[in-house]
Order: sequence, then structure tokens, then C-alpha cells
Amino acid sequence: MVAFNGLFTKKTLFGLFFGQILSLFITSTGFSLSELARRGINAPTSQSLANYVLLAIVYGGILISRRNGMKAKWYYYLLLGLVDVEANYLVVKAYQYTSLTSVMLLDCWSIPCVILLTWFFLKTSYRFKKIMGVVICVAGIVLVIFSDVHASDHSQSGSNPVKGDLLVIAGATLYAVCNVSEEFFTKTADQVELLAMLGLFGAIFSGIQISVFEREELKSIHWSSGAVLQYAGFAAAMFLFYSGVPVLLKISGSTMLNLSLLTSDMWSVLIRILVYLEKVDWIYFVAFAAVAVGLVVYSLFDKEGDESRGDNVELAISKHFDEEADVAGRLS
Repeated sequence: MVAFNGLFTKKTLFGLFFGQILSLFITSTGFSLSELARRGINAPTSQSLANYVLLAIVYGGILISRRNGMKAKWYYYLLLGLVDVEANYLVVKAYQYTSLTSVMLLDCWSIPCVILLTWFFLKTSYRFKKIMGVVICVAGIVLVIFSDVHASDHSQSGSNPVKGDLLVIAGATLYAVCNVSEEFFTKTADQVELLAMLGLFGAIFSGIQISVFEREELKSIHWSSGAVLQYAGFAAAMFLFYSGVPVLLKISGSTMLNLSLLTSDMWSVLIRILVYLEKVDWIYFVAFAAVAVGLVVYSLFDKEGDESRGDNVELAISKHFDEEADVAGRLS
């Protein structure tokens, strides 16, 4: 079934819509983080722990109830859990040293990293119109950056901008590795298995990191009822975001995921306008429109078979995982 005179498939339209749902979840986590920071709570790893625990309990329970062997080896997920924890930690930590403008700009580094990694490892092909869609999306974010340069943010460069910028670049690179790895496991193994093991190892590594780096910080925090509610809201939004990511990765891939998340800053601006009645620069609306156009251009004529070379690779690896699981089942 093809809609809009063949420009979009139903799968593509769902990918565009669902990508914005995930972007709104990221927006809500940003508001929760801001409120927690305002209350003096600055413990990046501790704030992510509840999400990993929820993933391990919910999807781990489903995985156990199935009584089936795992498709992929556990140590692959161990490495993924470590990379995911450190990516979250580095980007949140960077806010202490550099400006919001720098974080927004440098976080876009994950997009070319994702394109390179999917092309090299997953054999994903990118036609010219897809590259043009990416360029338009990034151009929209650059408009926001130029707008912020004229706002108060440019004078607040942070205590150590160079250190903060390096943290963002490192975190964005690790995010790209995580997204491409999750796309790989989503398409070749199992979504429930991925989320369960990511939650398990993410919780383990978070617990270790908290005991080493954030133990004293947690002792000094006063957990009021408002702070607890904000923490719970952050954990719930992160859980829903992580739960939805494999769905979009399976449908549209990790590049589309990263492009969709570019609109999270725009959604936060709209919420500030509608809820807090704040006035913002008109350029934000132009930027939002540019990102939206870029997403549409990236998705144009996104028919089945466009990336058949990557599909063949994924099919072969999925078959290999199935054979490994059968062998392990017979041995047990």
C-alpha cells in the first residue's frame, strides 16, 4: 500500500510519526533534568539507573517467560551496556563545562558517525536524496545555533569549554555506536532480548560507576517529594524512549532515529511558548520547518528493497545467530 502518489509507504509515514513520539520523550527528559539540576541534583549515572533497572525487570521477565535460548552471545550485550552507560554519562557531564549551544551543535556529530558505521558494517546504501535530507536537517539545527549566539547563552561558555566539547564529541560517537549496534541486534536477533540484556548490564555498570564516582554526591542530596516525582518522570520517559527505539530502528534505521531526535530542541521551544508563554526568536520556527523538510526528503520514495545489500547481510547474520542458539540448546 502506497500513499501520497507513491512518495511514501505506510511504513515510512509511521516511521516519521513514531520518530517524533520518541523526540517528545527526549524533550520530556530534558525538562526533568533541568528541574533536577535546579534542585541541586547532579548525578548523571544515578539518574539513568532506574531506567536500566526497569528495562531489566520488564523485558527480562518477558525473556525468562519465553524459555527460549538467546540468539546473540551475552558478551555482545555486555559491551553494548558499557558503551550506552558511558555515552549517557559523558553528554550529561558535558553540561557542567560547556554551553548549551556547544552541546546542541556537537551532538550532531553522531549523525555522520551513524552514516559511516551503517555503511561500513551494515552495508546500508545511501542515495543522494538521503544525504540531502541529512544536510537539510543539520542546517536546521545550525540555524538554532546562530540564533543562540545572539542570546544570553553565548556569554555563558562554561567553566572549561574545551573539556566540555570533547566530552560531547566522545558521547555523540558512543551514541552512534550504540544506535548502530541496536539496529544490528534488532534486525538480526530479538528486540526483547536486546532491551532485557541492555537493562541488565546497564544497571550493573551504572551501579559500579555510582559507587566509584557519585557516592558522596548522593549522600549530600536532599530528596524532596518534588525531586522524587521529577526523577520518576525522567525514569518513565527514558524507559518509554528505550522501549520505542528498537521499533523505529527496525522500520527506518539508526540514521532516521538520529535525524528525528534533532527536533527535540524545537519541541522544547514550543512547550515553553505554549505552557510558559515565553517569547522566542522567529528563527526557531524556520529551523523546525527545515528539520521537518529534511526528514521528509530523507524518507521520500523509501521503498522496500532500497537497501537490499544490507538486508542480505542482516539475514545471513540472523541465520548464524539462530544456528548458534540451536547448538547451545542441544548442548544444554
